[in-house]
Amino acid sequence: MWRGPENLTPVVATPHVTLLLLGTSSRVVIVGMTMMMVRNSCILLLSVLLGGTLVLECATAQGLTLGAGHTGVSVGNTPRANGLRINFRDRGLEYVNGINITIWSPHSPASGEVTGASVGVLASGANRIAGLSLGVLGIGAEESVKGIGLGGLGIGAGKRLAGVFLGGLGAGAGEEMVGVAIGGLGAGAGTNARGVFIGGLGAGAGKNLEGFSVGGLGAGAGKDLIGVVIGGLGAGAGQDFRGVAVGGLGAGAGRDARGLLVGGLGAGAGGSLEGVALAGLAAGAPDVRGLLVAPAAGGQFVAGVVIAPAYVRIEPDGAMRGFSISAFNHMRGDVHGLTIGGFNYARTLHGVQVGLLNFAGNNRRGLRWLPVVNAHFD
Repeated sequence: MWRGPENLTPVVATPHVTLLLLGTSSRVVIVGMTMMMVRNSCILLLSVLLGGTLVLECATAQGLTLGAGHTGVSVGNTPRANGLRINFRDRGLEYVNGINITIWSPHSPASGEVTGASVGVLASGANRIAGLSLGVLGIGAEESVKGIGLGGLGIGAGKRLAGVFLGGLGAGAGEEMVGVAIGGLGAGAGTNARGVFIGGLGAGAGKNLEGFSVGGLGAGAGKDLIGVVIGGLGAGAGQDFRGVAVGGLGAGAGRDARGLLVGGLGAGAGGSLEGVALAGLAAGAPDVRGLLVAPAAGGQFVAGVVIAPAYVRIEPDGAMRGFSISAFNHMRGDVHGLTIGGFNYARTLHGVQVGLLNFAGNNRRGLRWLPVVNAHFD
């Protein structure tokens, strides 16, 4: 150890650091310090405060903190920080409460939690981020991002996004997304999504989607969808749909649909359709309750109104209950109500047909084929 006059007082003496101070209760003067850096040793940081308080902060050999108790300004790969932290690329991060500024994205797998602001000069990330996220290229998290995020190319999380996010190319989550997400190419979630999603090419969820979604080419959900969905080419749900769906080419649901469906070419459902379906070419479902408007329309069981300038078809053993108008009303099942058209055909009629030629298969001979009007009442 260094030795000198009596008023030189050693206050720190470790195998790696020897520090000698000279002073009174109101002033501290550093006289000499020796330090030996070895692997896993510490950098000792000195701060003289009023009242003669000496603040010593020990950080890892990869970084240092200007402050006490991990609080202040941290430079380098310090694992814990409260305040402002600046680093090139994170590795082994535990937590940052404040602002974390990095040049590049963290080493994989990303660790730690940033609460406050995560700023990437090029890119940034962590295991979990809560607060504000900014990255010239992008922002990413192994687990979740909550708050407001802006990524030049993209922003995403391995599990969950919750908040408002804008990605130059894309914004998404591997599992769940809640809030607002806008991506230049796409926005969505691998499982469930709830909120507003807008993608230049596509927007949607792998399972269930609830809210408002718009995709330049397509928008929808792999399973159930509730809300408003608009797709440049297609919009809909793989299973059940409830709400409004508009597709440049088609809109529909793989199973049941309830609400308004509008498709440039087609609109319909694989199971039941309850509501209104409008299409440029064809509209229908096996079970329809509501209004169908398209050049061609039909189903097996239809209850409501069908307006189809070209063709209406009811499948064998099916039924039409309500009103239908078309050039050709081809009812291969039962008809309960009124049909108007150029040619009206009903295997079994319980109502009235008005047209140039009308056929009612359950009328007695001589009354089955009639011009202008035909009818059958039990």
